[in-house]
Amino acid sequence: MEDLIIATAQFENRSADKKYNLSQIANLSDRAASQGAKVIVFHECSVTGYTFARNLDRQALLEIAEYLPESASIKVLTEIAAKNQIAVCAGLFEKDENDNIFKAYVCVNETGIVAKYRKLHPFINPYLSPGNSYCVFNLYGWNFGILICYDNNIIENVRATKLLGADVLLMPHVTMCTPSPRPGAGFVDSNLWYNREKESDQLRKEFNGPKGREWLMKWLPARAFDNAMYCVFSNPIGMDDDQLKNGCSMIVDPFGNITAECTVLDSDIAIATISADSLQTAGGNRYIKARRPELYKNIIGAEHASEQKVAWLNIEQE
Repeated sequence: MEDLIIATAQFENRSADKKYNLSQIANLSDRAASQGAKVIVFHECSVTGYTFARNLDRQALLEIAEYLPESASIKVLTEIAAKNQIAVCAGLFEKDENDNIFKAYVCVNETGIVAKYRKLHPFINPYLSPGNSYCVFNLYGWNFGILICYDNNIIENVRATKLLGADVLLMPHVTMCTPSPRPGAGFVDSNLWYNREKESDQLRKEFNGPKGREWLMKWLPARAFDNAMYCVFSNPIGMDDDQLKNGCSMIVDPFGNITAECTVLDSDIAIATISADSLQTAGGNRYIKARRPELYKNIIGAEHASEQKVAWLNIEQE
């Protein structure tokens, strides 16, 4: 595999405003392509917005969802990809012919959809159906996988995607700065964002502290290190509906090192070159080869009562 330049992005999306969000995706894709990137990764529901969907009834959610691949948003993403000769990875709500609704994430190049993934653990709206399969696809000679936000918190999903052949894991999120039982978690005051020129120091303290980046650093590098894979994390910055998000979009190498990160309090991209040599020399590559699945296959695969709780939504799904 040849070295490949990849970009991750952050921007402030507008709820249900696909035209605006696609314009931001176009601008940042153009910027990334001008710096040599062949792939750009945007956050979960970057086309539609995310948090506002918690208040939608089924009909409203169906109206914002799109049939794939023949949707208007996919047409625009394909045009962006063709214009810039870059693969664009973005998220939106999908509906099928039976009006089942999914949280989808797509990779689009100049020919259209290269890969599509449905979130395995959706929770923002009770009318969403979970996906039931992993996604690994080849692009520019590299094997890419996709897991959306909460999917990455279940470590078996990451390992399964790696074992299916993924060298690079795309990790679109809308996360951080929300309440949780973990110490220090909570919302960040939106007034800090609206006054960010004057309050930049306090805003950065909140964004980088236990409500935000500090929590991210407790687990994200470990996913990359343990699985000897590149992890491309994308997250919005600014207001997503009534919640403030802190960005921190970054690329983590197979050694668990951050190779590129968005740090400005605005729309931004971070770019890194990924190398096949790192996949082979990273410690996780040795650990995967040393596995003894006969010891734990029945433990890992044992049936259990699945439970998902989201503190800030006060939702429990079983």
